[in-house]
Amino acid sequence: MDSVRTKPRVGVVTVLYQSDDVLEDFFASLKVQDGVLLKLYVIDNSATDSGSIMARELATLAGIETEIVFNNANAGVARGNNQGIAMALADGCEYVLLANNDVDFLDPATIAKLVAPISAGTTLASIPKIFYHGTNRIWCAGGWFSPLKAITKHVGDGVEDHGQFDRSAFTEYAPTCFMLLHKSVFDRVGMMDEKYFVYYDDADFVWRMNRQEIHLLYVPTSQVAHKVSFSTGGSESPFSLFYCTRNRIYFSRKNLGFPRSLIAEGYSLLALLVKYPRFTPAGRKSVRRGIVAGMRMSAQVTRQLGM
Repeated sequence: MDSVRTKPRVGVVTVLYQSDDVLEDFFASLKVQDGVLLKLYVIDNSATDSGSIMARELATLAGIETEIVFNNANAGVARGNNQGIAMALADGCEYVLLANNDVDFLDPATIAKLVAPISAGTTLASIPKIFYHGTNRIWCAGGWFSPLKAITKHVGDGVEDHGQFDRSAFTEYAPTCFMLLHKSVFDRVGMMDEKYFVYYDDADFVWRMNRQEIHLLYVPTSQVAHKVSFSTGGSESPFSLFYCTRNRIYFSRKNLGFPRSLIAEGYSLLALLVKYPRFTPAGRKSVRRGIVAGMRMSAQVTRQLGM
């Protein structure tokens, strides 16, 4: 009993969307985690409750304390994360782990290694080394913002790992697909902006963290493997093209300020123009819709900021 009491309490938040095929691996990873006391918050945005049913069964088999919310609609990743975060904070979790369910943990101490520097007071947020699933290629070993392009970049993306990314360091950006946060982060930064729905919600959140001088610590000994774009169909699916286009424009106007926002929006439109011919007809339609929607959202931000 005493050992349980001394373990840090971590609320793991995961959002389901057509995730049935990856849940078994996800729960297998959670089951073997050591050195932490976990409670899982499953927010199901799927059209049917098959994922919720499966998650409940797998949680019972794994012996993981779990709460499940079935939204009966796709409420978006940002809102789903906010639901789970609020539940974890209400339950008194000291740490919140935002975790995609299309990741496998590569070590029983994956989460504990992220907790350690936060517990020691080194930082308030930490991230692991992330691989492309089934490979030795890096997907993310930290990252940075490119404000004039309104994009984010991953350190080491696509590079074979030979230990060249094994130094722990602070990093400007990382996606929230696997990010551990101390509970105090939300007091200072707030919750995720639900207007994004999906894509750029993490960029916006980390941007706001940086403005509050909360810096991400990259912990290379903590490692996960990511089944990239499992639920959204890839980076050039009509779904992804619409939200990436819309949200890139919205992010620019909301966060970059004049004149960088205008430069970023212009660059975004030029980049889309170059790529536009290679998209499918459905993809091109999604891009056009995304531009219109992004401009509308930007106009609202402009009025709010008095720009």
